[in-house]
Amino acid sequence: MRQWIGSWPVVRQVTGPDRTARGDAARSPRSDALHPRLADADRVVQSICPYCAVGCGQRVFVKDEQVTQIEGDPDSPISLGKLCPKGAASKQLVTRPDRLTKVRYRRPGGTEWEDLDLDTAMQMIADRVLDTRRRTWQDTDEDGQPLRRTMGIAHLGGATLDNEENYLIKKLYTALGAIQVENQARL
Repeated sequence: MRQWIGSWPVVRQVTGPDRTARGDAARSPRSDALHPRLADADRVVQSICPYCAVGCGQRVFVKDEQVTQIEGDPDSPISLGKLCPKGAASKQLVTRPDRLTKVRYRRPGGTEWEDLDLDTAMQMIADRVLDTRRRTWQDTDEDGQPLRRTMGIAHLGGATLDNEENYLIKKLYTALGAIQVENQARL
């Protein structure tokens, strides 16, 4: 019994030379068995957080081709190893079991979702964009002044788009004749 009580860290702190409990007094068999959760990773991949246009650096820890942890990259000149709460939780983007990995589609008036292959979904989108542009195209106004626009297509970007993506989106929608192109980049 006395030997068991003597194994308690607080007893070792009070009775031993480590009065501040910053050395052996704080150790236990359990703490001796602990190791960093990242020590088992096969490799570390540098990446960028996908949540906003800031571009915080991330270190992605991989074991057996599965993401095991994502942390801030201290070598990043942008974030210096820090991540916001969304960036710190970004591991869930790739590891959540309920994450959608297929294109889901519900037909007009339908009540059930169906899976579509990506090529079919992309073709449906292209067909609808081109049809909307054709039906809503305004070449001139009532006075004959050139407009060359469509009011049937608009775009609202989000906080996960970076400057380069926004530039390309603006070019695409301008080429389509859309004039309602906006970005909601608030976190």
